[in-house]
Amino acid sequence: MDPKTPEIGFIGLGVMGRSLSGHLVSAGYDLRVTARSREKARGILERGARWVEFPAELASQCDVVFTMVGSPCDVESLYFGAEGLLSGLRPGTLLVDMTTSSPKLAVRISKEAKTRGGGALDAPVSGGDRGAREATLSIMVGGEPSEFERARPLLRLMGKTLVYQGPAGSGQHCKMCNQIAIAGGMMGVCEAMTYARHSGLNPDAVLQSLSTGAAASWTLSNLAPRMLAGDFKPGFAVKHFIKDLKIALESAEEMGLRTPGTELALRLYLQLVQNGSEEEGTQALLKIYSRIAEQGRVDVEKV
Repeated sequence: MDPKTPEIGFIGLGVMGRSLSGHLVSAGYDLRVTARSREKARGILERGARWVEFPAELASQCDVVFTMVGSPCDVESLYFGAEGLLSGLRPGTLLVDMTTSSPKLAVRISKEAKTRGGGALDAPVSGGDRGAREATLSIMVGGEPSEFERARPLLRLMGKTLVYQGPAGSGQHCKMCNQIAIAGGMMGVCEAMTYARHSGLNPDAVLQSLSTGAAASWTLSNLAPRMLAGDFKPGFAVKHFIKDLKIALESAEEMGLRTPGTELALRLYLQLVQNGSEEEGTQALLKIYSRIAEQGRVDVEKV
């Protein structure tokens, strides 16, 4: 089948969605979009996308519909609402949710899509706004293998690493692993930089050594220099990371799993919100470590 035959829908034209939908238009696909306001879609409409009024209408017209919204609540409303995607789903249409959302909700969407003769994938991403712009995202996919293969040519336009993780919900579970690893890594970097400062070392010189040794990481190379320079502008905002950590902890609890590092990370990030830093980047966590260092020894269970 000609890869440009499918009619594609896209909902969620924020920082990530603008870039991802743009890649589809650049590849020549017939793209239809909807958003909370037509103004938000103006850029992609000027590039040739077509406006559709409601999600249900989009699902009735398109072969594949991508969604990239804010939270599980947004996903639930978008899919299950009165004018939601599932209410208009035509047989054979594939829904691909790229939002970082609840694994349990992804399973629910998949089951309902199947009952209506369609399909669904959960396909959250990692790589941030830069990865979205440059189409280098890591995309973690859950759902039926055949549906993954069907979506692969489209996902390949948005990401560099496409990995099928398993049945519905598996993509979201993989994204939770990603966020858990980031949370632990961020705490380690902040603690190391705080230690460096208090030991009298030059933190920039410390970074030169650490970035090429066993401690090397994306966070260390990309966010540590920014935090040391006092640059807390968001690549990924604290408020969004808190949402993800809460999903991870809820999912872990459903499995009967304790994740103490993630629990601590959430407490620390909630402290940042209390300090008015919810719109700053995740590297702002250094502020909390600096404050703890000034206070002396702290019982982390009371943070």
